[in-house]
Amino acid sequence: MKIIQKFGALFFCLTMSIGLWAQETKNQAFWIHEDKVKPSMIAEYDKVSKDFVEICKKHDLKDVEWSVAQMDDGTFMSITPIEDLADIQNISFNPLREKMGDEEFSKIFEKFNKCYDKHGDYVAILNSELSYMPDGLTTETAGKNYRVWHRMEVTPANIQDLRGKMKELKTLFADKGSKMHYRIYHSGFGNMGNYYVAVISAKDAQDYDRMSDENNKLLGADGQKLFEEMFDYVEAYSVKRGGMRPDLAYKGAPSGTKITKN
Repeated sequence: MKIIQKFGALFFCLTMSIGLWAQETKNQAFWIHEDKVKPSMIAEYDKVSKDFVEICKKHDLKDVEWSVAQMDDGTFMSITPIEDLADIQNISFNPLREKMGDEEFSKIFEKFNKCYDKHGDYVAILNSELSYMPDGLTTETAGKNYRVWHRMEVTPANIQDLRGKMKELKTLFADKGSKMHYRIYHSGFGNMGNYYVAVISAKDAQDYDRMSDENNKLLGADGQKLFEEMFDYVEAYSVKRGGMRPDLAYKGAPSGTKITKN
C-alpha cells in the first residue's frame, strides 16, 4: 500500500510539473509508443496497423488520436499530443473492446505482439525556444513526409552548455536565412538519460540531401565552427531516416465527455 501511495504521489507531482512547465514555456508534450519491429515482420506489422485503423474508423472510436513515424531501422512510433501525464491515463480503448468483444479485441494485439520483441512508452517535449521554424512551429509539414532525426545524447553536467550552443545555432540559421527548418525535442518522463533530437522534414531523401548541402555552404566557416563547439558537449550522436505514415494515423472525434481508463 505504501508503494502504491508513493507512486501515486510521484505520478501527481510529475503530472503537475509537466502541465505547469508546458504552460509556462508553451512547449508541447507528446506521448510516444515505440515498437522495434523485427525485419521479417515489418510487412505484417504494416498490415495489422492498417487493419486496426479501419476497425477504429468502423466503430467510430472517439477521444483517441495518434500519428505514426517509421524509421528505416524498423522502429515505429505512435505519437499522441498530451497536456500532462493524466492524459495518458485517460486514453482508453475500452469503448472499442466493448463493441468488438474481448476475444476479437485481444486478437488484434496478439498480432501486434508477434511483430516485435521490444516496445515501450515515453514522453518527448517539443521545444519551441530551440526549434528553428521561421514560418511557424508545426509538426504538420504538408508535402514533406520524409524525416531525418539527429539525436544528441548529453550528460547532466553538459545540458546547459549544449542548450546554449543550440540557441546560438538557431540565431545563426536565422541570420543567414537558412531554408533548413528543424524542430527540437528533448527527453521527458520515461526516458533513461538526457537527449535532444533535431527533426527535419523534406519531400524525400534527395530533397533532404540537397537542402543539407546548400545549408552547409550557406553557413560556411561560421557554421562549421559552431557545430564543432556544440559537439564538444554531446556524449553520443546518431542519425536515422524514415518518414511519417499518414495511412497508419487515426484521429477520433471528441465525445464531449472525459474518459477514465479502467
